[in-house]
Amino acid sequence: MDNSAFNSSDLKRFEEPANLLKALSHPIRLCIVRGLIRKKKCNVSYMQECLDLPQSTVSQHLQKLRSTGIVDTERNGLEVNYILADERIEHIVTILFGEDDHES
Repeated sequence: MDNSAFNSSDLKRFEEPANLLKALSHPIRLCIVRGLIRKKKCNVSYMQECLDLPQSTVSQHLQKLRSTGIVDTERNGLEVNYILADERIEHIVTILFGEDDHES
């Protein structure tokens, strides 16, 4: 039997992808990421309005996405916009929803 496909000495390389998938595993975070794929950049107020959630809730989810490197911020004066920081995530999410890239 070939055990090379299940090599436990290589588990370290699975930590980062597993953490990305954990961060995406919440419906609100998945919705935020999908929205950023479509809109390209967005501020918290707009997301909060669209999601109909308290700003503190949206900010907590954005912090989780930022800490895993899925999203990043872009400052324009006083406005802070969120952008997708990892293009792999766009591929994952479009596959999950069965959409072509950049479909609206």
